[in-house]
Amino acid sequence: MTDKDSVLCTDERTRIQAQRRLHATRPPAAGEAMRVEHEHHQMGAWTYFAAWDVRRAKIFGRCERRGGVAPFQRLVEQVIDQKPYRSAERVFWIMDNGSAHRGQRSDLRLPERWPTIVPVHTPVHDSWLNQVEVYFSIVQRKVLTPNDFPALADLERQLSAFERHYEFVAKPFEWKFTRAEPI
Repeated sequence: MTDKDSVLCTDERTRIQAQRRLHATRPPAAGEAMRVEHEHHQMGAWTYFAAWDVRRAKIFGRCERRGGVAPFQRLVEQVIDQKPYRSAERVFWIMDNGSAHRGQRSDLRLPERWPTIVPVHTPVHDSWLNQVEVYFSIVQRKVLTPNDFPALADLERQLSAFERHYEFVAKPFEWKFTRAEPI
């Protein structure tokens, strides 16, 4: 791998629901825990696609109504059309074995459309090796908990705003996993 190569970890979180609580969530106060109403109305759901540049700590995200090959390819296009990816010698695209990007068909489809992409799949049942999962866990804690969004568009705005904020404060993860370490 050279300095002209890029490494992106990508995945999707399916069915992130926007729930409008019957009563407003109350923040924690002195000696009192946060209060979250359990009754809610379902306001719809997004599939949230994200790509994490492991070297630059840059996040790309998009909300789609559904998962699948076409929405996944829109994420790829969103990333590859920008510098430095469009001029990179190779873009290592790390992903799990989800249905939108599984197997040989995906491995052929991606470089056929974007010749610099080198598809890399995590082992089956080991998607935790994909660094974008760390980002998703941060999103869960910082954006989605508690799930209290008056409308589906509010959820999308919050995810987008968090992406911009996170890029400002993020640093590359210090990945310490090696093949020599026991699991």
